[in-house]
Amino acid sequence: MGTDHDPVKKPKHYNAGKIEVIAFIEDQNIGYHLGNVIKYVTRAPHKGEEIQDLKKAAWYLQRRIWLLEQKNGEVPKELRSEPSEAQKT
Repeated sequence: MGTDHDPVKKPKHYNAGKIEVIAFIEDQNIGYHLGNVIKYVTRAPHKGEEIQDLKKAAWYLQRRIWLLEQKNGEVPKELRSEPSEAQKT
């Protein structure tokens, strides 16, 4: 993408490749949780907080899996607990 930098609309870590991550997510019609996984994984090496961002991506992926398991009834009721907020940090 161009060299234009705007800390709100176009932070540097948003434009590390040839396309913006949000353009890919929207083009592929990826939902909220998986979109965040892609966002955090692709931007992690460019923000200076790589481990934290990868942990955030893992939290959103686990959250998506948990929601699908709930929807499909694949988890025994006694084991149904929401992924903890502590896992996200």
